[in-house]
Amino acid sequence: MGTRIHYETVTEALRQLKERGYTKDFNLQSNCIVCNGEKYNPEDFEIVEVFRYEGNSDPADEATVYAIESGSGMKGVLVAGYGPSIEPAAAETIKRLQTRKIDLD
Repeated sequence: MGTRIHYETVTEALRQLKERGYTKDFNLQSNCIVCNGEKYNPEDFEIVEVFRYEGNSDPADEATVYAIESGSGMKGVLVAGYGPSIEPAAAETIKRLQTRKIDLD
């Protein structure tokens, strides 16, 4: 049976994911993922885990943490807004990421 993980804050999620090997800090640009000045094709990555956080009173505090991994084994995190706070270009790039099938039975 699979286990669902929940971290109380974005900071805790980032720390724990880093300890689990997700060491790269990815950012979104239109049609690509960027890390340390290098650009990557979103289709080369898959989303392994997703953690969503909602601000108590401010929609600008809404964020999603994605643990992503490339086919070559590069692992890192991508933090993006969601709902009304996400930029359309970023949303389109995220849609291009593959999602790993996780069996939680």
